[in-house]
Amino acid sequence: MKSRDLPLTAYGVLDGFKRLSTAPAVEQLRTVGYVVIESGYTPSEITNIRERFTRASANYIETHGKQKLESINETDTVRALLAQGDEIFLEVAMNRELVSIAKELIVGKFILNQQNGITNPPRKQYSQSSWHRDLPYQHFISSRPLALNALYCIDDFTCENGGTFVLPASHKIEHFPSDEYIRRNAIQIEAKAGSFIILDCMLFHCGGFNNTTLPRRAINHLLTVPYIKQQINLSIAMSKAQLNDEQKAFLGFDYQVPASVNDYLESKT
Repeated sequence: MKSRDLPLTAYGVLDGFKRLSTAPAVEQLRTVGYVVIESGYTPSEITNIRERFTRASANYIETHGKQKLESINETDTVRALLAQGDEIFLEVAMNRELVSIAKELIVGKFILNQQNGITNPPRKQYSQSSWHRDLPYQHFISSRPLALNALYCIDDFTCENGGTFVLPASHKIEHFPSDEYIRRNAIQIEAKAGSFIILDCMLFHCGGFNNTTLPRRAINHLLTVPYIKQQINLSIAMSKAQLNDEQKAFLGFDYQVPASVNDYLESKT
């Protein structure tokens, strides 16, 4: 419980966070590396997204084959969800509240690196249950984020259904902490369906074990500076979609690698 007498004045401080609409979320992300925000969707919109996610997941399995997906341990993931033919998933990726925070945290341009549907199955080992960063195999820190991870909660995230664990402020250390440190400092995030869990991508995190009888589902977004290559080339995956200039820029159409010198020169004219 917070004290009513909590002091808010300070001395010896030459700089601080500006009072912007998203400042509390931005300040928390910079400091501890994670925050939960409301998406702004109505209950009916949240239900609509959930139903369309369920259909897209079923169509994905039918298209690629359950046996093949099981053989490569991909049954819990829908890759490039927005390329499955439903425009709602691009709308979720470009959510106004999410994008406004990304603009304050990532210096300069950023693009959608990936959007994957993820399912934490009930009472079964989960592919994301090991600690990791969403820029994996990297052991460096930067003064400002190069990438943000944004989990849109299809279902409620609870301690019972394997809500995400985080190690607060671990985006500020290069090495992976010890087991004892993890036991003492890990926090499990609870969040309502329709909200976003946003992480600095260098924050160590993992999914918990789902002890319920229902899956816990989410849409994972990775927003990065443009020079980090996309997991799947979204300009090709979305080439047949009717997109405006803002959407094309967000999907990285302007940052594809030229196939030749001539292509490079043509892109500059």
